[in-house]
Amino acid sequence: MAIVSIIFLLGNIFMGHFEERSPNWRKLVKYLVTVCIIVAISIFAGRTYAFILFGLAFIPVIYAHGILLPKKGINGWTGEPKSKYYEFRGWDKIFFK
Repeated sequence: MAIVSIIFLLGNIFMGHFEERSPNWRKLVKYLVTVCIIVAISIFAGRTYAFILFGLAFIPVIYAHGILLPKKGINGWTGEPKSKYYEFRGWDKIFFK
């Protein structure tokens, strides 16, 4: 649970700008569901399987930030240009008009 929390903390510090317009309740639910799943797997299947699943959860993240966003002309680390990123997420681009 501590490792999952640390990863989420670091993710929010370094990649939080990708979720700046997401509602706070959604971020909280995402964290709680992830912790519950990892803890449950750790209890019922073992810590090794929980770590494997948690590691596999990074595959879509790596794909999105390393392949998908750059294909759309968006920097996968900074989320710039913001106008393209907001369009990609379907967020209102009122700040960029």
